[in-house]
Amino acid sequence: MEKQYNHKDFEEKIYSEWESSGTFKPNSSKKPFCIILPPPNANADLHLGHAMYVVEDILIRFHRMLGDSTLWLPGADHAGFETQYVYEKKLAREGKSRFDFNRDTLYKNIWDFVHQNKTKMENQLKRLGFSLDWSREKFTLDPDIVKIVWNTFKKLYDDGLVYRGKRLVNYCTNCGTSFSDLETTHLEVDAKLWFIKYPIKNSKEYITVATTRPETILGDVAVAVHPNDKRYRNFIGKILLLPLANREIPIVSDKAVDQKFGTGAVKITPAHDENDWNLGQRHKLKVFQIISFDGKIIQSEDNLVPDELVGLYVSKARRLVLEKLTQLNLLEKETNHHMVLAKCYKCNTTLQPLPLPQWFIKAAPLAKPAIKAVRLHRINIIPKRFEKVYFNWLENIHDWNISRQVVWGIRIPAWQCAKCAEWTITSGQKPDNCQHCSHQNLKQDTDTFDTWFSSGQWPFATLQTGESGDFEKFCPTTVMDTMWDILFFWVARMIMLGIYKTGKIPFKTVYLHSRVTDAKGQKMSKSKGNVINPIEMIDKYGADALRLSLIFGTSAGTDLRMSEDKIRGFRNFTNKLWNITRFIKINEENIAPKKEKLQPEDREIIKKLNILITKTTKDLENYNFSQASQDLYQFVWHEVADKYLESIKTRLADKDKTALWALKEVFITSLKLLHPLVPFITELLWQKLGNKQKLITSSWPKTKV
Repeated sequence: MEKQYNHKDFEEKIYSEWESSGTFKPNSSKKPFCIILPPPNANADLHLGHAMYVVEDILIRFHRMLGDSTLWLPGADHAGFETQYVYEKKLAREGKSRFDFNRDTLYKNIWDFVHQNKTKMENQLKRLGFSLDWSREKFTLDPDIVKIVWNTFKKLYDDGLVYRGKRLVNYCTNCGTSFSDLETTHLEVDAKLWFIKYPIKNSKEYITVATTRPETILGDVAVAVHPNDKRYRNFIGKILLLPLANREIPIVSDKAVDQKFGTGAVKITPAHDENDWNLGQRHKLKVFQIISFDGKIIQSEDNLVPDELVGLYVSKARRLVLEKLTQLNLLEKETNHHMVLAKCYKCNTTLQPLPLPQWFIKAAPLAKPAIKAVRLHRINIIPKRFEKVYFNWLENIHDWNISRQVVWGIRIPAWQCAKCAEWTITSGQKPDNCQHCSHQNLKQDTDTFDTWFSSGQWPFATLQTGESGDFEKFCPTTVMDTMWDILFFWVARMIMLGIYKTGKIPFKTVYLHSRVTDAKGQKMSKSKGNVINPIEMIDKYGADALRLSLIFGTSAGTDLRMSEDKIRGFRNFTNKLWNITRFIKINEENIAPKKEKLQPEDREIIKKLNILITKTTKDLENYNFSQASQDLYQFVWHEVADKYLESIKTRLADKDKTALWALKEVFITSLKLLHPLVPFITELLWQKLGNKQKLITSSWPKTKV
């Protein structure tokens, strides 16, 4: 053996041998143990958070050694909006935009871009040592997966759980799509509050209204006050003249008005504020949209928007509106105001509430069985404290907007009739005629599904479209491992849609692994310059060192502080394993290991090994990965290398066969225990110590007599 271990000489070769020998495939006869890989977005390199899939690989390797029929099914997510955003940034660098292409061409271009990245991403997963069954790999845009997604939508529609409604959505005028409430970023800002005078018709009186958005004044349809507000009791029912437009609007009363905000009188702009929309619905008020989907002021039907405002972006329109109000002596004052803005989580554009016809899912009926499944512990969430968060969200769930205005994704199978304007829903195929009036001129909705809708069906969709019998054998899957920040986005929706579509829970355990941060506890980002590239770390220190650094000293649902120093430190541990093996091999040149008469020190190290086997088995069964790694590290480095190995050197000098037998036996068993955590170095050393069978296919160790 060489004096030093160089991971670059072995890791890719070992992985290739594992994969080609079929060891990643499940056996047919044993107890099933299945994990569906959370599909990485197929649009960029893996980041350090993806390396936390090591938790799943540990479980798969552990249960494979226990003799279970293990399936770890890989896949990739088309990641609709996310991917189109990444691709549009690429186009921008080339001096192009999405508007330079028709729909089909843009889709094909993104398809080619994604599949180039997808192959690269898969190779990175292999570099991490992940023992995925690549023969079963799936993609969220595989035709058979798409068909299942369409069928689910059709079933939801037929069951009355899908409807189309024109409601306010969070719309990014830069990215050109709407977002659900969960996908918005909320930013606290110091802004202004403007106090505007609204004249009362046929009177010299006026009501002063406070607003943070004077540019939407031309979309006002009423001013609202609280029915118990004594200041305005005599004004309810009177007519106001809308500033700048001179359009008549009523003063209405509604208990939703906050009497302490501003003057206690609020302008009602249903097209551009969620609360105003709801109030407008209660009072049957008109809706005037004055901000378009490109972020500019437009002339609304039956509205009176001054020509000089039409075509201006919101920020410029605000300045001009304030100037005009000042000239008319209708701007009473402005004050500082602290508020929260909804921002696009990608481009940071302030989101506009805009009225848009969308497809919605009635989420409450789906949430009830999902709540019950966790309450009855048919599904267990680890850490348990996240159950409360899960219940709180599902018990207060809103209807789910699943329409997205992007090209890249699964197009919604809904066709609108040119004659009666009704919609015909199918399982993907274009209908021959309208199901309402039999007219044949139909046009498909241009929107695509929210990615979370398609990925919410991932567990059952992958198994139903895989090898024959996979769904029956492996559903429900055993574990869903992901990060706690998508408990709502993804986990809850998988549970809702899984139970609804199949009648089965999608998985038995939800394990919420750590969020990876930098050494100071800050979120990693390229702008901060604190990103750790997992592939660069593998190139430097080896996959085993990176894997061990990700599980050592952390626990579920917490932040994991990472640094290059930590990874470098575990490279030293792999070197220690190499040196122990080399020590054994050198001594085997002169001594044939044989169990003869055990000495007290031999019996003591075997006793400690037996305790370690029992404890490590229990820790891995209970998802205590950090504790298992710490115990193994402590045992091998300190009990075996520092103490036992040093204590038997005199005996080895005297060619004591039992001493070398005990050292080799304890070390080989330690390699077995370590294998799920650090698979490359353990496989290599296992074979160098004379074992013919691959370590990956060997049995989990039992206690020694």
